[in-house]
Amino acid sequence: MNVSLPNCFTTGLLEAGCDEAGRGCLAGPVVAAAVILPDDFHHPWLNDSKQLTEKRREALRPIIEQEAVAWAVAMCSPAEIDKINILNASIEAMHRALAALTVTPGQIIVDGNRFKPFGDIPWKTFVKGDGRFGNIAAASILAKTHRDELMRRLADEFPGYQWEVNKGYPTKAHREAIARLGVTPHHRLTFRLLDQQLTLF
Repeated sequence: MNVSLPNCFTTGLLEAGCDEAGRGCLAGPVVAAAVILPDDFHHPWLNDSKQLTEKRREALRPIIEQEAVAWAVAMCSPAEIDKINILNASIEAMHRALAALTVTPGQIIVDGNRFKPFGDIPWKTFVKGDGRFGNIAAASILAKTHRDELMRRLADEFPGYQWEVNKGYPTKAHREAIARLGVTPHHRLTFRLLDQQLTLF
């Protein structure tokens, strides 16, 4: 599929796209990325990360990181998620990614329908924006690939939960492992970790 995704605002302005990965997981952080692409950036594979194979996501990651005007990845830990809830943690991770950019954007566009002001920079949200705008698509790819890499490392430290496969999402095997092995410091205790769970551990 040949996808050409434009920026949202007028060309010539530095527009940062933001997206997150891992919002629906039972374990691991929520990871966000902010990406400013050149106005003329194009790649035939660039699209919402969920529409790409893992192989294509991993191939696009170094291209985006090399060609972007600026990019940054940041996260909120499971403990932070439990404390401030996943929506606020997702937005906070995006704010941290924006703050880490080496170039200040002139405007921000965000995947989804919820965000909070970041300084005085104009912003807009777009439902399914990762399939509509190139900089959000690029952010979705960086957030996803960086998070997947982290979860593979954590899987080596905590074998048995199959995080190298499920990346912390609520698969049957993941929940069975929680029932069998218990929770880890990387599990989100405010989430429903077991199908039959009625109260927190």
